[in-house]
Amino acid sequence: MSEDDMYDKLIALLDEHGAAYRVIEHAPEGATEAVSALRGNDLTQAAKCIIVMVKVGKKVTRYALAVVPGDKRVDLAAIKGLFGGTYAGFASKDAAERLAGSRSGTILPFSFDERMELFVDPELLRHSEIFFNAARLDRSVALATSDYTSIAEPRIETVSRP
Repeated sequence: MSEDDMYDKLIALLDEHGAAYRVIEHAPEGATEAVSALRGNDLTQAAKCIIVMVKVGKKVTRYALAVVPGDKRVDLAAIKGLFGGTYAGFASKDAAERLAGSRSGTILPFSFDERMELFVDPELLRHSEIFFNAARLDRSVALATSDYTSIAEPRIETVSRP
């Protein structure tokens, strides 16, 4: 799936649900701090999206899409514990991009793949609006947090650390 296809899929999803959002065009950037400066949002409102691979037993691998505030880091131990896993680490770039349907730096805070469970840190949800790259390096979305949670239906768990 191309970045334009994922972008179109996102916009169609938001429109279908009547979400309150706006598209922000900016210079191409995937790093959370830099793109937040371009968008003019506080780092705590940026939805940083990281795909984590968790080993559960010897032969089972599960994936989590961890969405944390831009000023935090993903807590791998917390995610490992949520799955009852024996190991947790960042998914390979290839696996992450395949599961997300977009390249690194543009991963959406939505899971469109049933193999990937969506976890959102409650700290991100304290704001009325969240910001994220919209499956493209040159476009972001500012989305009402209440619309995000009702559309994405994430599992809300503490999955970040300072």
